[in-house]
Amino acid sequence: MPLNPQSSLTRLFNAPVRSGVLIWIGVRPERRLAMCPVDEAILDPHVGMEGDHYSRDAGIRQVTLIQAESLAAIASHLGVETLAPEVLRRNLVTRGINLLALKDRKFRIGDAVLEMTGECHPCSRLEETLGVGGYNATRGFGGITAKVLARGRISIGDAVVRIDK
Repeated sequence: MPLNPQSSLTRLFNAPVRSGVLIWIGVRPERRLAMCPVDEAILDPHVGMEGDHYSRDAGIRQVTLIQAESLAAIASHLGVETLAPEVLRRNLVTRGINLLALKDRKFRIGDAVLEMTGECHPCSRLEETLGVGGYNATRGFGGITAKVLARGRISIGDAVVRIDK
């Protein structure tokens, strides 16, 4: 059910969002293989992130994103100082933008345009990867999924900007 365009809640959802920055890019070459950090990548509407094993899926989960702030929260919940981005197997790590503020919105990173398609919930494999409590440590902090709308190159240091209507 759409929100009433005159409601204060709608005005808050449409309020300005501070831009963030892309601080890490990772490609998953094959299922269960280690992530490969890269400095830049090509996003394409037909394949998602070029070179990523999910690139065969031109659906709604082409690219996954997580906030660096969420990685810090998950690490805290696990009782460790830091958590490497590749452990959670998300493609992109951002800093300085609340990714949930991109709900139902398009956004730009580098030359690419994406659209948030949902939240990226943790999977049962996190108990295996992070140890006992890994799944629950990640709940609510898993990031988002997105599909690519316009092809473009992205690079570490690019701004992450919500495209307002």
